[in-house]
Amino acid sequence: MTMTTELAETSINAKALGVRKIRLNNHKLLAGLIIGGAIVLFGVLGPLFCQDPSLVNDIGLTPPSAEHWLGTTQTGQDVLAQLAHGTRGSLTVGLVVGVLTLLLSAFFGVVGTYAGGWIDEAFSLFTNVALVIPGLPLVIVISSYVPDKSIWLVSIVLAITSWAGSARVLRGYTLSLRNRDYVLASQVAGEKRWRILTVEILPNLIPLLASQVVFAVIFAILGEAGLSYLGLGASGSFTWGTMLYYAQNGLALRLGAWWWFVPPGLMLALFGAALSLINFSIDEIINPKLRNQTRSARKNWRMSREQLHKAKEATL
Repeated sequence: MTMTTELAETSINAKALGVRKIRLNNHKLLAGLIIGGAIVLFGVLGPLFCQDPSLVNDIGLTPPSAEHWLGTTQTGQDVLAQLAHGTRGSLTVGLVVGVLTLLLSAFFGVVGTYAGGWIDEAFSLFTNVALVIPGLPLVIVISSYVPDKSIWLVSIVLAITSWAGSARVLRGYTLSLRNRDYVLASQVAGEKRWRILTVEILPNLIPLLASQVVFAVIFAILGEAGLSYLGLGASGSFTWGTMLYYAQNGLALRLGAWWWFVPPGLMLALFGAALSLINFSIDEIINPKLRNQTRSARKNWRMSREQLHKAKEATL
């Protein structure tokens, strides 16, 4: 009877989560998916239709034209081709860091916490050590010893310095879920530990895991752009950060070559905004109170007809 009740409660919770997901079809999520999907599509298909971004021409710095839609650099390289390959490079960094962050944070934050005992203590100690490792000094040290850094090396370094925070958050949630009644009932019923972890605990952490991955992708892309802008990024690869770095060295701002530095900066802003909108929507799944607070705030923003009439009279 107890097991039946617990299964019913679990089914009700799953249905409630599904209702929340359906209700999430709001403007923020839709805008984030459209903008982010368009940028991803451009990064995947764009390089297939563009010329070699390293191809040097003798036309010099030219504004956008019918032949070069986003103009050229000082050495005659096509900015649109660089932007397409740079989009693919930045998305690759975000994807690699997101996947590695998901695996590391889930392993040290969920598996270790559920195991408990000395394993949890060891994992928690290792997470605390990784949490205080500074990313920028580590990249500077690596740059001094590795002159030719690949985009994969930069991604791994960013992942190593970004997973610990997510693991700490997941550890707190896992500690709460580990003591829930349906988990204890599964243990009493003799369920295997790996099945309890994968069936009872992990499904309840999916919204939080998704939010952590999105945040890790944002951190990775912006972090790589910052490192590349300082000249510490991947060598021989095109990303949004390396485009800004080359534009800075080429005095694009002083020469008024806006077509050289505006496109990568705009892509960074748009993609970061899209992922932020998606992350806000996922937060509303985790905490429905945020959605209710947002709705109540919007209602307070609306003015009645009398208030609008008084405001117009005041302005006149």
